[in-house]
Amino acid sequence: MRVKSVSIRDLSSAELGKWRDWAYQDGQLVSPYLLPDFAAAVDRVRSDVRVAVIEQDEQTVGYFAFHAPRHFALRPVGAPMSDYQGIVSKPGVSICPNEFLTRLGAGFMAYENWWNGAGCKVEKARERDGSVIVDLSDGSDAYFAERMATHKSQFKKMDRRLRNAERDFGPARLVVGDGDGQLLATLNRWKSEQYNATRKLDVFDIDWARQLLVNLNASNDAGFQGLTFALYFGDELAAVEFGLRAGDVYHSWFPAYDERFAKVSPGLLLLHEIFKAAPELGLNRVDLGKGGAHYKTYYASYEVPLDSGRVIAPSFSALGLRSWDVAEQCARILPGKLSELPVRARRRWSQVSAFEPDMAARLRTFSKFFRSPTKAA
Repeated sequence: MRVKSVSIRDLSSAELGKWRDWAYQDGQLVSPYLLPDFAAAVDRVRSDVRVAVIEQDEQTVGYFAFHAPRHFALRPVGAPMSDYQGIVSKPGVSICPNEFLTRLGAGFMAYENWWNGAGCKVEKARERDGSVIVDLSDGSDAYFAERMATHKSQFKKMDRRLRNAERDFGPARLVVGDGDGQLLATLNRWKSEQYNATRKLDVFDIDWARQLLVNLNASNDAGFQGLTFALYFGDELAAVEFGLRAGDVYHSWFPAYDERFAKVSPGLLLLHEIFKAAPELGLNRVDLGKGGAHYKTYYASYEVPLDSGRVIAPSFSALGLRSWDVAEQCARILPGKLSELPVRARRRWSQVSAFEPDMAARLRTFSKFFRSPTKAA
């Protein structure tokens, strides 16, 4: 195996086309995050995006977009914001990241949403969860009929909440797109308030992450674009969500709602409206992402398994990682919430390290973890 690290800007249109083709499994796109278009979008707001071009027998067999290693740490492109991460490989070819990690100058790789489509189970996976898929290929009416038969009480409850919302606030109205960026700005404000209230790391306070969303929101290419949906009751904005659209796939990414409408579940009502509008928009699949939110069980047609964990190469950097493990094990004997501190600190450090490439900025952001109680994100 031969691996070379290149800028995505140096890949030819033929190479990008091959990458796109391999991101489709049996003609179906796995995820917008695995397309070269996502890597290119991140490259426009960060200077450290690289692509591993993987070759066997002098032929390219895979692509892996990542952030150039700093302090021996390599991360998949867009991490931890990217809801799918992985190697996009030629069908039938198995490639594991540990096979080429050191060739990219890295001692370890942390991953949050690893897709094992390249035929290799990643080492040191800490946990596995499923990204929930809503299959609308037979149309929204057929989807809702099937879900109603399985979860009748949930969908009757949502119908009742919609009626109550329209009675109290005005008729429901779905808005698709955000030409002037005002909906995204409102989403930014709502999410920042939510992150601060729960002591989570504020994604919208990270310059490159915020600019990435702004750039994606301004795109009008249905082949790959950011897409904003908003739910109004009368003239009142109740909920907004921003996601990625690629062809017939929409991936829900950042949802938020106005707390004034909390009693009618505006976020879920917005999802219902998106599902209803999907056929007209040319969408056959909505990906709700990974996570244990209970509501997703009512909507899941199936799940795509994704792993979280790390790959460690034999090196001095591995000693530092092992020290986290030892600290976590020893902390279990501490009383109450003190026993959770090393795990929470590791998660926060991993997040901040991914978002802040510069060490000085990384330390400043991480220090906030100790200045006030935080909640693991």
